[in-house]
Amino acid sequence: MKKILMLCFGLLLTLQSYASYILIPMDAESQGNHLKAYGVTYWTLEKQLKVKWLLNYKGGSFLLPDSEEIQRECQIRGVSFEVISNSKAEEILNLIASPSQNMEAVVLEKAPKIAVYTPKGLQPWDDAVTMVLTYAEIPYETVYDEEVLNDALLLYDWLHLHHEDFTGQYGKFYRAYRSASWYIQEKKEAEALAARLGYAKVSEEKLAVARKIRDYVIGGGFMFAMCSATDSFDIALSADGIDICEPMFDGDGSDPGYQNKIDYSRTFAFKDFILEHNPNIYEFSSIDMTRKRRIPMMTDYFSLMEFSAKWDPVPTMLCQNHTALVKGFMGQTTSFTRDEIKSNVLIMGENKTNGEAKYIHGIKGKGFFTFYGGHDPEDYTHKVGDPKTELDLHPTSPGYRLILNNVLFPAAKKKKQKT
Repeated sequence: MKKILMLCFGLLLTLQSYASYILIPMDAESQGNHLKAYGVTYWTLEKQLKVKWLLNYKGGSFLLPDSEEIQRECQIRGVSFEVISNSKAEEILNLIASPSQNMEAVVLEKAPKIAVYTPKGLQPWDDAVTMVLTYAEIPYETVYDEEVLNDALLLYDWLHLHHEDFTGQYGKFYRAYRSASWYIQEKKEAEALAARLGYAKVSEEKLAVARKIRDYVIGGGFMFAMCSATDSFDIALSADGIDICEPMFDGDGSDPGYQNKIDYSRTFAFKDFILEHNPNIYEFSSIDMTRKRRIPMMTDYFSLMEFSAKWDPVPTMLCQNHTALVKGFMGQTTSFTRDEIKSNVLIMGENKTNGEAKYIHGIKGKGFFTFYGGHDPEDYTHKVGDPKTELDLHPTSPGYRLILNNVLFPAAKKKKQKT
């Protein structure tokens, strides 16, 4: 009997030492393709398997259940991984749980259903989010005004806003591109769509869309926006019932003194901004720092803030990266004037010396929003007609990692928010 017990004990120790987890490290030294690592994690969640996101452990690593199928998927996608034993996984989790470590293990429970708000006919490389979702092999569906107004957003967990102009001013491209065939065609299509949906003006139709998106977030949705979709969304909400468009945009004059009628209480993130009245200036308001900043390209970086992983897991998740210093990049809305951000909005990425915020996050009702300035994290001055970014050349891009953090965020097991 004693020999049998010893044999059983030895067998148990042997089984515990066998590989039973896959660790996908996300630090700079260990991971060869950070972006596709998110895709493997999403794919695992689609299999109805749970994943642990190890916040601040080796750059925000992922701990997955071990299987030949997952190992093979990592190999196919070029994602670096380690097969570790039960005892090693327990050792890592014990380290993370220690009060002395600014780390946390967050359980990811399900693959969020993703919608991208984007006009029909745009290619994936027209937008950084659709481009990185495609590269990471994370599935998404597209919606636009008609679907949003018909409450299709209720079908989705996460919404990205393409580089839209919700003010009805066609991106303020008037001076440079009013004679361009693409501008004329897009204006005609926008006017036809607004009329078909029962609106007299594009600005009125876009405001209705912005209201629906606002309600989606308040009801518990997760919304992510980049570039001009950030400030133009807030501006549209603040100008509800006010005509801020000049005649070349909507056929009639703007309301006299409209600046004094702006209601900042309606916005998600911004306050006290001054609208740009001149239709020939490629700018919406004082929110954007593009025309105010004087930073050489070679020294243009923003730093990610550090949060308490155990007490503030949400911003910690959204800032997971293998570097705290990220290359800057331009856009129609490049970054946000710090003094015009509401006090209840978290600044997660900033350039302190220039007084600008690049990456911000907030709560609205039961939902969340994240605004990220700039157009393409690996194309510094993306312009109309520029070729697409080849993400095969940037598989470890920290700027693109911030986008994918937001994609996985809704998968996290919900905890009561600390206030």
